[in-house]
Amino acid sequence: MDVLTENFSLYGQGFLGTVELTVYSSLLALVLGFLMASFRVAPVGSFRVFGTVWVTVLRNTPLTLLFFAVLLGLPRFGLVLPFEVFAVLALGCYTSAFVCEVLRSGINTVPKGQGEAARSLGMSFGQTLGAVVLPQAFRSVIPPIGSTLIALAKNSAIAGAFSVNELLGTYKTLNELGYSIIWTFVWIAVGYLIITLSISALFNVLEKRFGVAR
Repeated sequence: MDVLTENFSLYGQGFLGTVELTVYSSLLALVLGFLMASFRVAPVGSFRVFGTVWVTVLRNTPLTLLFFAVLLGLPRFGLVLPFEVFAVLALGCYTSAFVCEVLRSGINTVPKGQGEAARSLGMSFGQTLGAVVLPQAFRSVIPPIGSTLIALAKNSAIAGAFSVNELLGTYKTLNELGYSIIWTFVWIAVGYLIITLSISALFNVLEKRFGVAR
């Protein structure tokens, strides 16, 4: 317990850093994921191509490489932002590709007659997607989206290698101070467990309230 009690503020700062990264990256991933899923099923060919390229490139690019591209590449083009913002961009964009595919699989579960009925009432593609298809699709994919965001929370550990304040990065300071590396990582693991279990609990509540009964 000495490792935790004597360095509670350090652990707290890292824990809050990971929570902030997870929350902001999750919001970005959900927004972009919804947008890219809409592009993947859009009647406009250029939109479908853009969505396909987005998903294909990001799903097949190592996240560490994406961090290098964003944190070290964008400043070369004059875009200078705090490293925390760059980390959110890298995590959010990467995870959005997986959210997109989860949502697209949910869209495929919605009967085609739903969309046809909406169009027969004069609704546009955007209205049909936003008011009829996506709400039903989201209800059927709540658990896998939760799993995707749990993976995002764990992936945020990569940000520590790029001078971003997060939970895993606390081990460097504690190691330099001579604390047991085993107990250092035990309390780091407990912190991640709290975050992931919180996300799981949230999506369990959402599934019980909005999910499709099986």
